[in-house]
Amino acid sequence: MTALPAAPDDDRPPAVRPALGAVTWKEIAHLLANLPASLVGFVWTLTMVATAGGLSMTVVGVPLLAAGLAVSRVGGRLERARARLLLGVRVEEPSALPGPRRAGGFLAWLWSAVTDPVAWRAVLYELVRLPWGVLTFTVALTGLFVLWPVLPYVARALTNVDRVLVRVLLSPSDELERRIAELESDRGMVVDTAAADLRRIERDLHDGAQARLVALAMGLGLAKEKLEEDPRAAAAMVDEAHGEVKLALKELRDLARGIHPAVLTDRGLDAALSSVASRCTVPVAVAVDLPERPAPAVEGIAYFTVSELLQNVSKHAQASSARVEVWKSGPRLLIRVADDGRGGAAPSGGTGMAGLAERLEAVDGVFAVDSPPGRGTVVTAELPWRARG
Repeated sequence: MTALPAAPDDDRPPAVRPALGAVTWKEIAHLLANLPASLVGFVWTLTMVATAGGLSMTVVGVPLLAAGLAVSRVGGRLERARARLLLGVRVEEPSALPGPRRAGGFLAWLWSAVTDPVAWRAVLYELVRLPWGVLTFTVALTGLFVLWPVLPYVARALTNVDRVLVRVLLSPSDELERRIAELESDRGMVVDTAAADLRRIERDLHDGAQARLVALAMGLGLAKEKLEEDPRAAAAMVDEAHGEVKLALKELRDLARGIHPAVLTDRGLDAALSSVASRCTVPVAVAVDLPERPAPAVEGIAYFTVSELLQNVSKHAQASSARVEVWKSGPRLLIRVADDGRGGAAPSGGTGMAGLAERLEAVDGVFAVDSPPGRGTVVTAELPWRARG
């Protein structure tokens, strides 16, 4: 008797899977929640606008409108959170309105609140959403019973419209709004950097020149006491004090050079960078090609950037030569410092590059490092060009 062939392994029904995936269920939940959310938003917006408009001729009308717009801002934040949770829409949060103190007084703050574009777009969003919320709620609810086979496609099409509405009406105002947020972050970095520089200067004065001047005063006092009793000892003490004066003056010159070198003020970047290069432990070629001197602030940042990078060349690069190039390209000042050392430099390597990158970013600059191991290091920096006034 011939045996029946065995059934193939794939002759089985497919594994049981849910009819709708998790993403589709989230989209359906968003569509069903559109109606209650749009009802609440529409009623609040209509009441706020009507009340504030009716009282606009009174003292309380404008502050009431500002408060209502602040609440609309909160509503927009909640809608962004709902879209983020259910639709996966990533929209940046607009920057917060400044308080009365930062805005320049209560009246200035009131005006900025009443003219806030983010709040007014949230108001527009709530007004146009009511008919859309009714439509999407009806289609989604009906689709759960009637349109089951094509419901995922219908839900995707409807929620794509929601995604567009959120991105257009609830996103930050424009590039300027995003730029303001960046500058607010950079301002804090600039303040921290300035405070750190002040602490460094104070520490250098206290531990260096001040300590030497105190020792000098004590030495001269002792020499004065010994002048009649032991002139030789007094002369030796005066000679020692003279040496202390020279050291104190050197430290003060170094400190002044670290704050803002005189050669930079008097002769510009070319001479100042040549002076820095002469103190480097490796030969450095300097090429500065600028049609005119930039603004003092830009000039100072460029000088200290090159100075810090050449210090890194002296300490870490193990190079035999280096080159510094500075030139203007359109609205930018470009800096390039290259060496033929061991390479492998990185902003996170503890060489001060991370601090340089932060300082340049705080003034809308760019800092890039190309340092393959064994092939030298090339650091490129960009600064916004501003002509000297």
